[in-house]
Amino acid sequence: MAITWAQALAWRARRHLLDPVGDHPAEAVVGRLGAVPAASDDAAELAVRVRQRASEAGEVGRALADGRLVRTYAFRGATHLVTPEDGGAYLALRRSGRMWERASWREYYRLEPGDWPDLRAVVRDALADGPLTRSALGDAVAAHPRFAHLRPSFGDGTDTLLKPLTWFGDMSFAPSRDGRTTFQRLDTSPRWVDWPDLSAAGRHAILTYLGTYGPVTPDHVHYWLGQGLGAGRARLNRWLAELRDDALVEIDVEGDRALVLRDHVDELAGTRASEAVRFLPAFDQWVLGPGTADPRVVPPAHRDVVSRGAAVVTVGGVVAGTWALAGEEVRVTWFDGGARDDALAAAVARLGSVLGRGLRPATDG
Repeated sequence: MAITWAQALAWRARRHLLDPVGDHPAEAVVGRLGAVPAASDDAAELAVRVRQRASEAGEVGRALADGRLVRTYAFRGATHLVTPEDGGAYLALRRSGRMWERASWREYYRLEPGDWPDLRAVVRDALADGPLTRSALGDAVAAHPRFAHLRPSFGDGTDTLLKPLTWFGDMSFAPSRDGRTTFQRLDTSPRWVDWPDLSAAGRHAILTYLGTYGPVTPDHVHYWLGQGLGAGRARLNRWLAELRDDALVEIDVEGDRALVLRDHVDELAGTRASEAVRFLPAFDQWVLGPGTADPRVVPPAHRDVVSRGAAVVTVGGVVAGTWALAGEEVRVTWFDGGARDDALAAAVARLGSVLGRGLRPATDG
């Protein structure tokens, strides 16, 4: 089967709940995307709400509060929203690199691999009665003489030691308290699903990725799950090989050999190219999933501005410019060309409905 990249991006936009926009609750949107960057609460909520026909401000926060979503350190060590059903699979891949066993970690933190089970138990016990701030958690850990030297590692801006504790599923971020970061126990959540079998977690992660970001090349898989989670090239190649016979199909996309789920082939073949205009927040999964180095999504000449965190406007799935709010104006800076006036006006109206503001377009080029 052979298709064009315009078809492929139109189909991917459908899977991303962007064209058409979906009717899914916040947790289902995050589940479809796999993960949503959560360094900025506003950007994370916008990433979800632009994919919902009807939404309310604060829906993401409510989903976090009642356990329908989890905020944790995931891809590339950054904070992400994940679902409790799928998040454990990604964290299983993340901890498979066993960074705490490296000599540099052992020397710096004065922890041997055999110390980690006891450290994890101390953290779980500290969080048993409810969330704690970073400082309070550090105090609880340091109360044990064996781990007293770790107290500085719980200070503001010192996240490295905390990350494996989330990768193990012992804790996750809790709602902030007076602007301060807090952590809560995760393994007691009734919604949380552990993935003790690494191969099962890896195959699940690959299938989920292809289901939303396909068609993809094996290099895309290695980028998102290898570089992003540290699963390892050999493991990813083995899981891909195991899935090829039953679940995956290789197709031709303008000369590129790309993979899709077998169940999606017919739908993909019947997809028509789209010229839909969409406003997306900075670091949206539309660009992070395939990577800003993917020239089919991000024009190489403009990769730097996208990688630095510009909010982007896409036309037919291709990043065609950037946007920013200036009062009641949506100021759009086009890279080349632009979009039809009616399509741009409709996209601005859609953004305004999400933000609850009357917005109008203005272009800088």
